[in-house]
Amino acid sequence: MSDKTTHFGFTDVPVGEKERRVRGVFDSVADSYDLMNDMMSFGVHRLWKRFAINMAGLQPGQQVLDLAGGTGDLTRLMSPRVGRDGHIILSDINAAMLVNGRERLLDSGIHGNVTFAQANAEQLPFPDNSFDLVTMAFGLRNVTDKQRALHAIYHTIRPGGRLLVLEFSRPVAVLKPAYDFYSFNILPGLGRLIAKDEDSYRYLAESIRMHPDQQTLKGMLEQAGFERCDVHNLAGGIVAIHRGYKF
Repeated sequence: MSDKTTHFGFTDVPVGEKERRVRGVFDSVADSYDLMNDMMSFGVHRLWKRFAINMAGLQPGQQVLDLAGGTGDLTRLMSPRVGRDGHIILSDINAAMLVNGRERLLDSGIHGNVTFAQANAEQLPFPDNSFDLVTMAFGLRNVTDKQRALHAIYHTIRPGGRLLVLEFSRPVAVLKPAYDFYSFNILPGLGRLIAKDEDSYRYLAESIRMHPDQQTLKGMLEQAGFERCDVHNLAGGIVAIHRGYKF
């Protein structure tokens, strides 16, 4: 048995246990996930996601994988852009999140060019060179082996395609004290009141601190084979968009 460990927030756990624990977090919060996102970010997460998709360079007819797509915010923005001849696979490792995503998209009138797949980012069940674009919003930090996932993503992208990662990152120094106070004092309380789950939102705050910073993640994309990688900070670096291209 392997004695390797990884982090689950600030806690060290056996590598094989992290996926189970992350699944438990999202099973717990799936029904209140969207409301909590609005409350936590004061609705600004919607602007971040729209900005990211504006950077994606989508064209009608393209094939997209929305990885760790959860309740479908990015897919809802992308579906009209790829049009009837395009196709989006909304994928998530968590079945409860996919169920909520499917229901929300149907309620929004989005169907026909979207299908769903439950998949692990480290072991993607898609052929090489399948997608023009892979997106991943606020999901990479929950992956056990991020480098392995980036390699898997690279193989699924067609030459000329790209990866776009929207994720929490490292804020500028002047924001850090207020951001830390909010994350560790206010956020868990919101989780307790709205989602009836303080621990999951404490994990959220901790997982953000354990996630690679902007330049480290850029280097990881390059190590996976992506070229012309760039980083765009939003909200003073609280959130960052990473892009990488496959040639």
